[in-house]
Amino acid sequence: MTTNGIGWQEVFARHVAGDTGDEITAILKQAGGDGTIAFSGGFPHPRTFPRAALEEGMRHALEQPAGLQYGPTAGLPGLRDWFAGWLERHDGARPAEEELIVTSGGMEGLGLVVKSLLDPGDRVLVEGPTFMGALVAFQRSLARVEAVPVDADGLDVDALAALLAGPGPRPKLLYTIPDYQNPTGVSLSTPRRRALVELARRHGLLLVEDVAYRELGFDGERRPSLWSLAPEVVAQVGTFSKTFTPGMRLGWVAAPAPLVEQLVRAKQNTDQCTSGLAQLLLEGYGRSGRFDAGIAASRSFYAARNALMTGALAEHLPADVAFTRATGGFFSWLTAPDHVDQGVFRERAREAGVTYVPGTAFYPDRRGGHELRLSYSRVDDDLITEGVRRLAAAYTAAARSATA
Repeated sequence: MTTNGIGWQEVFARHVAGDTGDEITAILKQAGGDGTIAFSGGFPHPRTFPRAALEEGMRHALEQPAGLQYGPTAGLPGLRDWFAGWLERHDGARPAEEELIVTSGGMEGLGLVVKSLLDPGDRVLVEGPTFMGALVAFQRSLARVEAVPVDADGLDVDALAALLAGPGPRPKLLYTIPDYQNPTGVSLSTPRRRALVELARRHGLLLVEDVAYRELGFDGERRPSLWSLAPEVVAQVGTFSKTFTPGMRLGWVAAPAPLVEQLVRAKQNTDQCTSGLAQLLLEGYGRSGRFDAGIAASRSFYAARNALMTGALAEHLPADVAFTRATGGFFSWLTAPDHVDQGVFRERAREAGVTYVPGTAFYPDRRGGHELRLSYSRVDDDLITEGVRRLAAAYTAAARSATA
């Protein structure tokens, strides 16, 4: 296709061709406003946003010189000091000043890691399945992405050990979501966390720990973060989208100082600095004590949604469809028999007015055709059961057509 004489497919960079970014764009558009019950997007629910605190803090933030001005690339000193103390209280370790950078959301943090570390052809390890946004980031770096299996206890560390002992160049990094993983909802057990960091130390492997859902556990269990266990081999990438508000675009990376130094250099050539106004609002919210109270309220809110989803899946899904029972986060992961035509299933679901994300989006090699992700975070309570009922009916219709 040409526009004004330009053949765009010939002009685009090699890494653009065939990536999965279009799937993320489609998910972001699926808000359910047309009557569709959208289990596809893993959005925080607006009821968890601290609107009153933001209104109260806005005038004070606007009065600060940093509110509307360029700021330090690594982040405002006040926010970094508050959050370093928060990590120390909750995870038992405090990053030094040169070990923490504030980012414009978790995706920017991951993107800065990619820009700072990866060259075309580098080996990257991920969980299989894993967050599709990470796959796009690695794909656009032209890295060689390989998946390590996940089971009910998270990343299969034994499988990772075998892979690391095998032939080929040493992987540059392993990307993992230890807590309430996107897309499966499972968490890495504590023994595996300790085994994983020992493997990383032994092989000189950087662990990129995504903690997007870490604070949203329902059962009260808080496993040690990989960063707190081995800060010398871990880059913790976090976001405030689920604990503050996604519209502010705030996140962080806590990592060894030499890496953070490179992340700062990379950020100077992207957005230069994160919004000062957003940082001041978050700092004020955090120092007021309402940050922790908001997290507690969000846990209760999403736990109720999770209970509705789990109950509906148990009641309505056919016995041959398995699903994970997450104890935190936003997601349920379904595995159906592979003899059912997933194209037919998806079409039947669309006709029934319910959306989900196919499992192929979460693997680097596009397997997972008989798996899918459901998110209950933004769907209203009274629609969760109805959405699952529609989905189950769509699956049953697709299964019948497979045996007809």
